[in-house]
Amino acid sequence: MSAQDTKELLTAGTWTIDQSHSEVGFTVRHLGIAKVRGRFQTFAGTLSIGEDQLASSVSATVDLTSIDTNNKQRDGHLQSADFFGVDENPTMTFESTQVTEHSLTGNLSINGVTKPVVLNLEFHGVTTDPYGATRSGFSAAGEILRSEFGISFNAPAGLDGMLVSDKVTIELEVEAVPAE
Repeated sequence: MSAQDTKELLTAGTWTIDQSHSEVGFTVRHLGIAKVRGRFQTFAGTLSIGEDQLASSVSATVDLTSIDTNNKQRDGHLQSADFFGVDENPTMTFESTQVTEHSLTGNLSINGVTKPVVLNLEFHGVTTDPYGATRSGFSAAGEILRSEFGISFNAPAGLDGMLVSDKVTIELEVEAVPAE
């Protein structure tokens, strides 16, 4: 059965994000020549699926101290006041305002600043794992400008004149299970 065939099987109710089978990641350009990828190790979220699936909502929280770019020194700098300022703002949150078949719109809060964002949404379907648990899968992606969230640290360098690009690509892979 393809994902297209299983869309009607996403049942109404509360679903929680399975952190061990999901990823909250990002990509940013470094020196204008390479992409640096990162992810957050700790996050949680709830999907409230309505009888009319377009009446659904999503709420998520990300622990910014759990950032992992595969470089401890860079991770420490990203947690500093130059970027996330985790001493004052240890989490990033997302609250949806609209769900359509192909997009997820909501308010993203980073560094004490809340801005609307639109993520492209893809539903992959519903299945049962080998242990009998029902699982649903989604991907979402979009772009933000970090400067809009008060994250403006930079240094003149590289091909585009900036050490780190302002544009950040957000990439989510989510597996959710019905809440108990």
